Amino acid sequence: MTAITPRSRPWLLRRWPALAGLAFGGALALAFARGFSDSAEVAQVLTAAGFVYLSAAALGRPSLAWPLFGVTFVLIGAGALIDGFDPFWALVVLAIVLVVVGVVRGAIRPPWGLPLQAAAMAAIIGIALVVAALGQPWAGVLVGLGLLGHAAWDARHLRARRVVAPSMAEFCCALDALLGVAVIGMSVAA
Repeated sequence: MTAITPRSRPWLLRRWPALAGLAFGGALALAFARGFSDSAEVAQVLTAAGFVYLSAAALGRPSLAWPLFGVTFVLIGAGALIDGFDPFWALVVLAIVLVVVGVVRGAIRPPWGLPLQAAAMAAIIGIALVVAALGQPWAGVLVGLGLLGHAAWDARHLRARRVVAPSMAEFCCALDALLGVAVIGMSVAA
């Protein structure tokens, strides 16, 4: 009997994270195009991406990236359904709590872990706050550039196999790249 190795699986099965990211990013881009979401809501996707990386680093468990993504999915969904609930601020508060947890558990080393992820999250929060204050097309361009920057971040982490599970980095890279390009294109064309 021949053992099944990762290379012997069909290409589609090996690339499921990228394909899922493209599907998810495409759905979000369509929602943006149809007016179901705006730049501030797309910025929540960027904030969620930063949150997943920060949380996995704070907890020291790359394998938790997918459950953490699930948390962001639930929070953003709750924001769409519950008046007055802002998932952005919920993610910010949770991120602060997790930074404290990470520091207490001694996760300040290595420097590419919690320290770098916390700095990236601070930059993402800054971008999201500026996006909320800007009007179109600049808000869309800024959040799109933030997503493209995070796609590069994902690619780097995928290659290094650090912080989050490789499947999450691949999924997030595809999602961020597609959504970033789409949001920039639609914002400039509007």
